[in-house]
Amino acid sequence: SKWKNIEISDDEDDTHPNIDTPSLFRWRHQARVERMEEMDKEKEEMKKKRQSIQARLLDVKERIGKKDGDEAALKKELEKIENEGKELDRIENDILKKEKKTPWNVDTISKPGFEKTVINKKAGRKPDENLSEEEREQRMKQFVKENEKLCKQYGMLRKYDDSKRFLQEHLQLVCDETANYLVIWSINLEMEEKHELMAHVAHQCICMQYILELAKQLDVDPRACVSSFFSKIQSCLPEYRQQFESEIKGFKERIQKRAQEKIAEAVAQAEEEDRQERMGPGGLDPADVFESLP
Repeated sequence: SKWKNIEISDDEDDTHPNIDTPSLFRWRHQARVERMEEMDKEKEEMKKKRQSIQARLLDVKERIGKKDGDEAALKKELEKIENEGKELDRIENDILKKEKKTPWNVDTISKPGFEKTVINKKAGRKPDENLSEEEREQRMKQFVKENEKLCKQYGMLRKYDDSKRFLQEHLQLVCDETANYLVIWSINLEMEEKHELMAHVAHQCICMQYILELAKQLDVDPRACVSSFFSKIQSCLPEYRQQFESEIKGFKERIQKRAQEKIAEAVAQAEEEDRQERMGPGGLDPADVFESLP
């Protein structure tokens, strides 16, 4: 009977004479929860690997179709990716078998079987979350902590194909947080008078913003628009290319203006701090007093 394959519940009369019963139940439950969390973590990692393989597979197939590169090398790469996919299938099957063999318990047997109706349709774009400014700031800090190195690598790429491949391998970067990080980085580079590097990072930032805007217009997940954007930007009509370049130019001008404002703010703050340090008795600035003397 399937009811025999149920893990002992916390309220079963299964105790040990030398161990406090409530503690025993807590330890048993904690161990079970940790096993379940580990299994969920494995499945999430498999999901990310699957997305990466699918993106790389699509990219190589497109390049083979367009004869973009050495055909023999591309076919070899395609075979390698397909083998990675087969190995991933094997690992996922092992996880599924292990999950099926796991006994039911109080944390799984009571889960609702039908929470919502699912209709097959194109994956929609995730709705904006109603987060407070503090929550958004915290999420941005966490994103930068986990992905700053990857964001900078993307920001330094020169070729469209390299950018497309990099984003398809790191799909977590296709989001507003990456665009925001590149804006801040561009401003800092301009303040450091690294104008050429700022211009390049600004270009990468506009590419990311275009991908996000395309996803918004199509109402799909931004990650699904990476390949489409880079394919279109390389084969678009001259007037669209001119519009894209105009957007980059306007963005760089806004970056330069904001950098000048931040420099002016920093200078004003430094002068005010210097004035506060010079402040004498009665709250008077000796420099002002000296200048007012006849």
